Amino acid sequence: MQLTKKVEQAICIIVLLATQESNAPLASDEISKRLGVSPSYMKKITRKLVVQGIAMSVSGNNGGVSLAKSVDDISMLDVIEAMEGPIRMYPDTGLIGLAFHDGKYAERGQNILRNVFAQGDNLLIEYFSKVSAGDLLKEGFGVENLPTLNWNRESLSDVLPWESGDDK
Repeated sequence: MQLTKKVEQAICIIVLLATQESNAPLASDEISKRLGVSPSYMKKITRKLVVQGIAMSVSGNNGGVSLAKSVDDISMLDVIEAMEGPIRMYPDTGLIGLAFHDGKYAERGQNILRNVFAQGDNLLIEYFSKVSAGDLLKEGFGVENLPTLNWNRESLSDVLPWESGDDK
């Protein structure tokens, strides 16, 4: 199983929104520029985050996108499911029954595979539900309190100077 680039793009959007000043929504054009994607494609990604309850869209001249809940309340499972749907590794197309003519062993084989992949799905779900975007951001920045800036006019280097040897 490989996640699509939409998950990485959604994570980038969450990082931008998590560090955006709370009183200033991040302009959609700024997000699409930073991600290097068209505004219409970025809106599709953002829409999925809105539907999942991770982000909210703010209309108006100074509108844009902001987080709908605390970054500590956003799990990686939330992000993955917003972009990819529920975690389900095994496609279960019924090929085993077709290939082996729906016999007793084919049915047993189908059940065994369904169970083993369901257990794998459950392990992934459990793991990703425990990892919050806030924890990852704090670890990445090496701080307990996330920096805030206005991405509409600043960048991280304006508020977080690199320490020597830490830029790797």
